[in-house]
Amino acid sequence: MSASSAQPQALGTAIELEIGGMTCASCAMRVEKKLNKLDGVTATVNYATEKAKVSVPDGIDAATLIAEVEKTGYTAALPRVEKTDAGEQDEGEKPDAELTSLRHRLIGSVVLSVPVIAMAMIPALQFTYWQWASLALAAPVIVWAGWPFHKAAWTNLRHGAATMDTLISMGTTAAFLWSLYALFLGTAGVPGMTHAFELSVEPSDGAANIYLEVAAGVTMFILAGRYFEKRSKRQAGAALRALLELGVKDVAVLRGGVETRIPISEMAVGDEFVVRPGEKIATDGVIVTGTSAVDASMLTGESVPVEVTEGDPVTGATVNAGGRLVVRATRVGADTQLAQMAKMVEDAQSGKAEIQRLADRVSGIFVPVAIAIAVGALGAWIGAGFPLEAAFTAAVAVLIIACPCALGLATPTALLVGTGRGAQMGILIKGPEVLESTRKVDTVVLDKTGTVTTGRMTLTDVITGTGVDRAELLRLAGALEDASEHPIARAIAKAAADEVGILPTPEDFANVEGKGVQGIVDGHAVLVGRETLLADWSQHLTADLARAKADAEAQGKTAVAVGWDGQARGVLVVADAVKPTSAQAIRQLKDLGLTPVLLTGDNQIVAEQIAAEVGIERVIAEVMPKDKMNVISRLQAEGKVVAMVGDGVNDAAALAQADLGLAMGTGTDVAIEAADITLVRGDLRSAADAIRLSRRTLGTIKTNLFWAFAYNTAAIPLAALGLLNPMLAGAAMAFSSVFVVGNSLRLRSFKSQAQDPAPSPAAPRTRAPQPAGV
Repeated sequence: MSASSAQPQALGTAIELEIGGMTCASCAMRVEKKLNKLDGVTATVNYATEKAKVSVPDGIDAATLIAEVEKTGYTAALPRVEKTDAGEQDEGEKPDAELTSLRHRLIGSVVLSVPVIAMAMIPALQFTYWQWASLALAAPVIVWAGWPFHKAAWTNLRHGAATMDTLISMGTTAAFLWSLYALFLGTAGVPGMTHAFELSVEPSDGAANIYLEVAAGVTMFILAGRYFEKRSKRQAGAALRALLELGVKDVAVLRGGVETRIPISEMAVGDEFVVRPGEKIATDGVIVTGTSAVDASMLTGESVPVEVTEGDPVTGATVNAGGRLVVRATRVGADTQLAQMAKMVEDAQSGKAEIQRLADRVSGIFVPVAIAIAVGALGAWIGAGFPLEAAFTAAVAVLIIACPCALGLATPTALLVGTGRGAQMGILIKGPEVLESTRKVDTVVLDKTGTVTTGRMTLTDVITGTGVDRAELLRLAGALEDASEHPIARAIAKAAADEVGILPTPEDFANVEGKGVQGIVDGHAVLVGRETLLADWSQHLTADLARAKADAEAQGKTAVAVGWDGQARGVLVVADAVKPTSAQAIRQLKDLGLTPVLLTGDNQIVAEQIAAEVGIERVIAEVMPKDKMNVISRLQAEGKVVAMVGDGVNDAAALAQADLGLAMGTGTDVAIEAADITLVRGDLRSAADAIRLSRRTLGTIKTNLFWAFAYNTAAIPLAALGLLNPMLAGAAMAFSSVFVVGNSLRLRSFKSQAQDPAPSPAAPRTRAPQPAGV
């Protein structure tokens, strides 16, 4: 997008720009510093998302900001993907041209570089004209595959800056040009020339050596690192896309009493629309007619569907789990709760601080120092009266030995091995910046529904009255509930079918609004539902059944009364059951030095009961979806470094806001995309494994970087003194790369600490009511 095209949208106090051409964190710092020099402008540039958030005073527009960014050698544009008033995208996700280009260059460099490296390092492969074959293979790698480095180096040079791209470009270009000199003007091009590894070399022998494998190898390795980094960064906007896709695309609006299906973008406040069972509610509104149960777990985290009737508010993107509803729209487009949550995810992601890699932090010093040493060595050798070949050999050796091959491998190899091992264990880590967070985390916030618990209603207890057979209670109640679509009814029917087998078909089935169901099963008049439903038919719970029901409800569970043939017969208890591995997972998280906190939209009683069962001391309950991110922010304001584990849409903004976000893979796509780590198995123990693996991977990266820098620090003086020719420097660099890779491969031995808990009974418990006083 050109500056001129941006100008009409320039008004306002906040402008977001997409920044192109950044290759390291120091690039983001340069752009940010440039923008902040403008009067009244406050800018934050995020290297991970490649976006700049800029607050501007009146009189400064987007065109001015774009022009300022372009002065630094980078590109800027207003976001290409815009949202309509309805919260939908105008454009679908487009392929990333830069990522595709990097992939093509990487594949080409691997195919061409491997033979070049093999011929240079293995004398047995050096046939008569091998050096010319190496030139033919290496030239495309150095010129074409390495073009992004050369282009970035030239851009930086024009603006008086130097980055790792500068060193990569200078090193590979110097090695390539010297190889051309040796081949065409020296003695390296004669038929039968071979490279022999010798620890002692004569400084004046440089015209007989070629360094094509060094130039091609450096290019290939650094391209690999850039490709995998770019691929992980590309996920930055996926959470927002996934969230917006939750909304419906069209809706059945009532116009003159007739249903007319229109695009959601055409809906207006005040329109009445129809929602059938199983459909998503199109937008926020109020029920005009109808009664149903609405499954709002995707947005609210509530485990039990909410009963709604005329006059009750409903939220867009929730699911109608019961009867037909007619809803009057009260909010549409960007005003809906779904759109507001999308905005929160976007703000939380763009506000997340990018942790600069160690290699990028020191590049501002390392690169110019290495170049200065190379130039100084060249001048010193010439000034001392040595031949030009010897002086140039020493200078090239400095540049090659300083080429950050091991630095380029340090992070991606450890990351690839660590994430590969994680994938085998069901742990998906998105990028290197995630690892830094795991080292500092001291608090882990756990969503309840679907994370600590199963996230679905389950029959947990069967309480029979005196003389009532358990199987008979389940068979009659299950048969009646099997005719209902209510989630609680489905849980009872499933448990009954699993235990007693095929359920009979009820007759005269009827749904009693807000109370339960009734019908005839095998000649028995059966009632299943609230206690008031049975009371309407003069079927009152005995004292023991009433006490058992009250105990269940005191624990936050749902108690369903069952009666037939004029008498109350039992109580069925339904709840969102705790996962059998959750308690073990909490212990493992505590062993890592983390303080667990339970965060949920459910009521305080339910939350405290679940927390006590798994061993969590701190509970934050009855939190609305929009407030979950604020809870994370408050914990961070207390000085805590917070990890968040969740699975629902309502967790997405909190996952993005947290210092470390972990999403259960059994949850929604938006939660997974907003998180830093995805736990595919849906087992909370994987969260502890993920943090341990991330910390181990981070430690490996730190070790790799330390030895890579130590290698450069020790080897550069040797090269400057003429004790290393470029060929030996290339071999040393290759050895450092082998060390880094070998150290990274040790991550393959990482083991999970998860141990399967003792198996729980397959069937729900049955217990008779206890006598009074027990």
